[in-house]
Amino acid sequence: MADDKSKRGGADRGRVSASEGYEVAYFAKKHGISTEDAKRIIKTHGPDRDACDKAANRMK
Repeated sequence: MADDKSKRGGADRGRVSASEGYEVAYFAKKHGISTEDAKRIIKTHGPDRDACDKAANRMK
């Protein structure tokens, strides 16, 4: 029998975790900013990926 896909927890693709170094490094590389700037953006705007992306784009 196939797994019931409706009972999954779902992905957190809409969130950025400042506590995960690889996520901060990816975010910084994606936007061409330093990891310190990436950490500051995530801390200021929270884990909302859309808000963080917009803030990083304003830095360019």
